Amino acid sequence: MEVKTSLLDNMIGVGDMVLLEPLSEESFIENLRNRFDHNEIYTYIGSVVISMNPYRSLPIYTPDKVEEYRNRNFYELSPHIYALADEAYRSLRDQDKDQCILITGESGAGKTEASKLVMSYVAAVCGKGQEVNKVKEQLLQSNPVLEAFGNAKTVRNDNSSRFGKYMDIEFDFKGDPLGGVISNYLLEKSRVVKQPRGERNFHVFYQLLSGASDDTLKKLKLERDFSKYNYLSLDSAAVNGLDDAANFRTVRNAMQIVGFMEDEVQSVLELVAAVLKLGNIEFKPESRCNGSDESRIKDKNDLKEMCELLGIEQTVLERAFSYRTVEAKMEKVSTTLNVAQAYYARDALAKNLYSRLFSWLVTRINESIKVTKTRHKVMGVLDIYGFEIFEDNSFEQFIINYCNEKLQQIFIELTLREEQEEYVREVRHIEHFDTMIGNLFFYVQHQNGILAMLDEECLRPGTVTDETFLDKLNTICAEHQHFESRLSKNSKFLTDHSLPHNCFRIQHYAGKVLYRVEGFVDKNNDLLYRDLSQAMYKATHSLIKQLFPEGNPAKVNLKRPPTAGFQFKASVGTLMRNLQTKNPNYIRCIKPNDKKASHIFTESLVGHQARYLGLMENVRVRRAGYAFRQAYEPCLERYKMLCKRTWPHWRGPAREGVEVLMADLQVPTEEFSYGRSKIFIRNPRTLFFLEERRRQCLQDLATLIQKIYRGWKCRSQFLLLKKSQIVVAAWYRRYAQKKKYQQIKSATTVVQSYTRGWQVCTFLSHLCPFVQMQKYFLGLKSTMPSMSPIDKNWPARPYLFLDGVHTELRRIFHLWRCKKYRSQFTEEKKAVYEEKLEASKIFKDKKALYPSSVNQPFKGDYLEITKNPKYQKLNSAVDEKVLLADVVNKINRANGKGTARIFLLTKKSVVLADQKTGQVKASVPLPDLASVSVSTQSDGFFALRLKEGSASATKGDFLLSSEHLIEIITKLHRTGATAADQEQLNIDISDEFLVQFKQDKVCVKFIQGAPKNGNSVSCKRKNNRLLEVSVPTTA
Repeated sequence: MEVKTSLLDNMIGVGDMVLLEPLSEESFIENLRNRFDHNEIYTYIGSVVISMNPYRSLPIYTPDKVEEYRNRNFYELSPHIYALADEAYRSLRDQDKDQCILITGESGAGKTEASKLVMSYVAAVCGKGQEVNKVKEQLLQSNPVLEAFGNAKTVRNDNSSRFGKYMDIEFDFKGDPLGGVISNYLLEKSRVVKQPRGERNFHVFYQLLSGASDDTLKKLKLERDFSKYNYLSLDSAAVNGLDDAANFRTVRNAMQIVGFMEDEVQSVLELVAAVLKLGNIEFKPESRCNGSDESRIKDKNDLKEMCELLGIEQTVLERAFSYRTVEAKMEKVSTTLNVAQAYYARDALAKNLYSRLFSWLVTRINESIKVTKTRHKVMGVLDIYGFEIFEDNSFEQFIINYCNEKLQQIFIELTLREEQEEYVREVRHIEHFDTMIGNLFFYVQHQNGILAMLDEECLRPGTVTDETFLDKLNTICAEHQHFESRLSKNSKFLTDHSLPHNCFRIQHYAGKVLYRVEGFVDKNNDLLYRDLSQAMYKATHSLIKQLFPEGNPAKVNLKRPPTAGFQFKASVGTLMRNLQTKNPNYIRCIKPNDKKASHIFTESLVGHQARYLGLMENVRVRRAGYAFRQAYEPCLERYKMLCKRTWPHWRGPAREGVEVLMADLQVPTEEFSYGRSKIFIRNPRTLFFLEERRRQCLQDLATLIQKIYRGWKCRSQFLLLKKSQIVVAAWYRRYAQKKKYQQIKSATTVVQSYTRGWQVCTFLSHLCPFVQMQKYFLGLKSTMPSMSPIDKNWPARPYLFLDGVHTELRRIFHLWRCKKYRSQFTEEKKAVYEEKLEASKIFKDKKALYPSSVNQPFKGDYLEITKNPKYQKLNSAVDEKVLLADVVNKINRANGKGTARIFLLTKKSVVLADQKTGQVKASVPLPDLASVSVSTQSDGFFALRLKEGSASATKGDFLLSSEHLIEIITKLHRTGATAADQEQLNIDISDEFLVQFKQDKVCVKFIQGAPKNGNSVSCKRKNNRLLEVSVPTTA
């Protein structure tokens, strides 16, 4: 059975603010705090999601969580951003409704992360396939690129979006993404040339200098040191938690996935480097002969490098920084620029170059992700700058807050409209709510709005300054309830010292904001001198001409370009019209503190955001009619146990079941209303009453289930014990009967044995020899000697008539014992014993050295010639298996001294080799050996005597000495005996024998002498015919 869950189960605080009781700002904030302290960062207001920024990673975005919220009802699980994303996606896929997700909130509240989570969820739950996966990856990877070029660290947010982004994701009829379109709004380009204290420039500058390779930086004529560039602030260059080098690699990879070509990426990096170089260009004043001031570039190195990057003639750009050409009808007037104007021109060029590059990036991404098929369904995701109140607020904050006013208006309007439509659709018609916000006209009114007055002031001939603009505001807006200025006609602000003279203050829906009027006119004009545009157009760089089309001399337009405020107002208007055509879904982001720290909840800050986001008003709107609404099926499923008629199963329509349920519970009819598909509950107290009754009923049901389970368990245990008792009793009876039978059988056997024994004894008493023979064999069994073949013990013969049998049994036992002993031998051990036996036959009682060799095993390869790399060459020279390898001494006939040689024995030959070099000195085939001569003494001398006339006999016999003489002679003898094509080798054991050295025969004589030179054997030449070997006598 599937377990049904609900938003109301295991709820920390109140998951839906509509159900908060009592409703007040204090209880609202306390509920947010309670949930935030328990890591519940999401809370509902009806279908609106409140998202608290935790400033840390939480394990609530795993693939398991995605599957948990997939295809589930919005209120079925605890509040989560995935629930809203799933609701929007299913409405788009199943009901063919275009959706938009509006993410709003203050800077640093987590809007950008929320948009990423929405996109990642949609990517996870939509279809799969190679083409679909490619589209999803491109849509997701567009985020790192735009964040690098459009986000920056501010005092409130380490990754603040300094531009507005609206992405339309287009889907086919199956709900698979086809592509998308990105729109950007008002990049804060003034940040390129100047950043407030504690803030950074755009991320891409720091990422490029930190993560690019040395070769790339060399091509871009850049250095890694941030302090080398005037446009980069140093006090916040490093940000905790941001790895600029790793992020640069991520951006490069993302650009490749989105579809940027390598030459396009290089062109973009060159323009970023050019902006940095622009900031290093400085000017100095220079007076002309006519008394006017002009400017000159101090150090032209940065200008030269920038021109090389962009392919611009240095003289053309240098002149554009020094002169300005003004065209009026058919006349051209060229004027010099002073230092202040030159710096303004430089900064204007840097801002325009970067902002146009950003717009080109957005256009280029749109080309990659655009839909080539027919458009079906659209989901829009709006991630735009939040409401901003800084210490120093200027033109950028003014229009950002204007945009937020528009979003707040559409939020309230669409929310009320949605609520109203549901009431009309389900219950009844209700009166229309007033959705207008009175403050908005203050911005956009055609003649008296602030933006209109700013445009009018910028276009007015004559001297136009920020002060004249402020004077105009003071004149026209003095009596407006949302406008405050010390210089206005309103006397109540004349003594307000919190209001400087060059500032004005506006009461926004989010609170009062103080704006410094300095820079309003220039930033609204956003002028770039035509000389600079034309200089940029002359560049050979592939991208520059696309960014500055107005620099084309053939297309000179003398019409003044639209102001920044006008352009932004028009784009925001288009955005609002687009949003009103879609079904809205809201995520209201709140930051819990200003320290960007986890586990800190500042009530005053959260309360301020809740007020200007209108969250309390949103709750009141939802509760103005009915606080809670639920479809009949889940309502009946949740509360059916409260009525006997609906429990456990209701057989009719769900609505009728709910009607029976509410009637049985005697809920007052004014507390609820039946809609077409939902029941509407007016007061949260009614819902809590139902929940309390359900909780009590569940406890009773749990008690009943426990009682039934315990009874079943006890009865099952009793039946099991009863069955076990029967089995144990049966087995015990079997055991007892078997044991009794064994006792009877044993007693019977004993009686039988005694009876048979008595009978046998009676019979044998007549057969005495047989008794004596039996006694003999039984005694022999108990006195049997050990199994050792060398044990010569044997029990004595008890009776004379058994003499022959006794001797034969001893012989048979010895043979059997020897056979048993031999059967334990392996083939290798047998071969060793055979060699030892062969040595015994040859040398026992003939050679004094033999007894000492008996307990020494025959190793064979003493040099490990196959493993030792020193003898690799020698091993390769011998084609056959080596049976024995040892170092011997070759005796020189001239002086009797020995020379070390390696002695190798194979199945076919004897090889002598040099010990140091491994070079083969002699190789004697075994058939060429006539005999081997050794002495009877304990020396190791032996002579290899060769057959006369053989090929090996030309150099004569070999007189050698070895510590392993017994093993060498034995292996030689065995090898000769096993060969079928040669005679058996003769072993001559004598203390005097002849050795043939070339043409001479020399007698080798062995004598016993006193020990000398450490008890070693010595060999001396006595004459040309005699070698005398002195062997020490052994004790």
